[in-house]
Amino acid sequence: MIKSAVGTREHIQIIDSSENAGMRVEVLEYQKLLGSTNTNAAVDLYYMEKQNMRARQVAVHLNNDSVQVEPGAMSYFQGNLEMVSGVTAGNMLGRVFSHMTTGESFAQPLYRGSGMLVLEPSFEHFLVLEIDDEIIVDKGMFYCAQGSIEVKPIAQKSFSSAVAGGEGIFQIALRGRGLVVLECPVPSSEIDIIELNNDVLKVDGNFAVLRTGNIQFTVERSAKTLLGSAVSGEGLVNVYRGTGSVWLAPSIKIYNTINGARAWGQNSTKSMNMNTSNS
Repeated sequence: MIKSAVGTREHIQIIDSSENAGMRVEVLEYQKLLGSTNTNAAVDLYYMEKQNMRARQVAVHLNNDSVQVEPGAMSYFQGNLEMVSGVTAGNMLGRVFSHMTTGESFAQPLYRGSGMLVLEPSFEHFLVLEIDDEIIVDKGMFYCAQGSIEVKPIAQKSFSSAVAGGEGIFQIALRGRGLVVLECPVPSSEIDIIELNNDVLKVDGNFAVLRTGNIQFTVERSAKTLLGSAVSGEGLVNVYRGTGSVWLAPSIKIYNTINGARAWGQNSTKSMNMNTSNS
């Protein structure tokens, strides 16, 4: 019998769930936090809840299966589960390389067996995906994945895409068949999935959170000539070419702009310029 991660707590809802083979994932969300004893914190919590800034937790139920998790993410677990480092003689060099190139942790703990694993609360949004091939995500998005999934860094194919594109030299490839959970700066409701069929997508800014299929990523001028790019005001754009899907989160621009304006003490919307052109 699968235990509920909600348990005896109140004001918690399961907002997303998915199951594959011996693993089930649930995303829990605290609808209200009623325990604050600080008046300033209570005011913050009130407005945070109004804007959907709620604490969330991921619960993983295993039935003779395994899950690899970001280090430090474990809150508690119950049942016949054992934790191993996930580092073996065969993958040690690969883990060292991944850590040095992407900043991802060297040893991602692997929990295996049967039981329930609940991860730490977070104000991040979580994407629960079932994949059967490969997806490429920004570094820092990986949170946990079924043991059947291979997690490894991949290098950008050109210097321009690594530097000018804002994606970094390395990203994370998740390969195999199973469930993955990603940390995302925006909820799934603000993600637009663009399907490409031997097509081209050009994006002004770094707000593509993942891509699937056979898609090549480059950075190119927005127009064929330097003069055309200068006149358009766009300069360089991120280009996705091929067949597959690209997940865009345009609202990342909005949040980054607001955060930047607040950091400089600017409150007027006129000062919140969202032009991310590299020109």
